Amino acid sequence: MKVFPMPVHSLLLFVVWLLLNNSASAGHIVLALFFAVTIPWLVADMRDEHPKILKPWLAVRYILMVMKDIVTANVEVALLIIGPIKKLQPGFVAIPINIDSDLGITILASTVSLTPGTVSAEVSKDKAWLYIHALHLDNEAELIASVKERYEAPIKEIFGC
Repeated sequence: MKVFPMPVHSLLLFVVWLLLNNSASAGHIVLALFFAVTIPWLVADMRDEHPKILKPWLAVRYILMVMKDIVTANVEVALLIIGPIKKLQPGFVAIPINIDSDLGITILASTVSLTPGTVSAEVSKDKAWLYIHALHLDNEAELIASVKERYEAPIKEIFGC
């Protein structure tokens, strides 16, 4: 087994320990080095390998698109809430998902939850469905198509899953 199975984590542990103690004395450096080597070594076998980002520029574009969607959805939700509550039609939608990795599914569910007006309620046990609650559901098919095109497709492309 390597001395530094997670070198970035080791460096981070070393620096954070010294910063938290606000000291660069010999004792703290030795203790920081001990933690930087020991902790990653002990937890290395617990690591889950996540898919790599295959298209970083697409990931940046995805983040910017999600940020724009969050702002737009905030305005839409504000207008819905200001209007008559009786016009709201909340509902649950089951969206079929075709993402293989747990990280990809988590990013998809998180993106849906970050966008005001929708929240991810559950992922099915077989990881084939994402259940979403929408504050106002005009057209179920349109919501499903939107989530699949705007969020799922880019995630699949970014991670190749």
